[in-house]
Amino acid sequence: MILRLIVILLLASPLVLAGPLDAQTQREAGLELVLLADASGSIDAEELAFQRQGYALAITDEVVIAAIRNSIYGNVAVTYIEWASNTAVVVPWTIVDSTESARAFADALTGPPRQAYGSNAIGAALLDAKRLIEGNDVFAPRAVIDFSGDSIRNSSGPSISAARAEVLAAGITINALPILRPEDGRRAGANLEEEYATRIIGGPGAFMVTAEGRNSFAETVRRKLVLEISGLTPDEQLAEARLEE
Repeated sequence: MILRLIVILLLASPLVLAGPLDAQTQREAGLELVLLADASGSIDAEELAFQRQGYALAITDEVVIAAIRNSIYGNVAVTYIEWASNTAVVVPWTIVDSTESARAFADALTGPPRQAYGSNAIGAALLDAKRLIEGNDVFAPRAVIDFSGDSIRNSSGPSISAARAEVLAAGITINALPILRPEDGRRAGANLEEEYATRIIGGPGAFMVTAEGRNSFAETVRRKLVLEISGLTPDEQLAEARLEE
């Protein structure tokens, strides 16, 4: 009887250990952040490079690094994806926890060739971002899709409303960065900000920050990253700033 019990315990032990061992293979971070950037037909090669450079400058900014270090985990998991008719991962999931790791992410961002082409497929892009969050090796208490673009058109794939609902149902927040271009007009019309506010963003603490033009693009991205890393909305950030005055 005792021998039989020992055998049962030995056979069961791999099953008992499987959970903890699997958990040990996951990386922990305070936030899973998908930077989902527009690479559709309205974005030419120069603009694509400009966008990447803006994000590279923002993520290596001292204010962003400080926000990461002061966060509860002291790190974030970030990936950069470009969307059009298809989506393309430019920089895979990277744990950023220091100036050095931020610079490595920025260096990886500026080099790869363009791989996303065609018209807008916003719904498909949101769902691809969701799959990347759910299929990665990172465990985090928060997950955010940071969607940027200069249009609300959805030429192919799932509808924006259906994709958005699926993303939100998974507990993922969608923030937005509408890109306005004063030099050549607002390509989706004057209501781009309203459209993003009502049709794109959603989830706990969701917010939108507008990029007015080239001169302020990197600064706008920097501000948005600080908010997302700290878990604040623009209104909450403003309230904190007033309390500190």
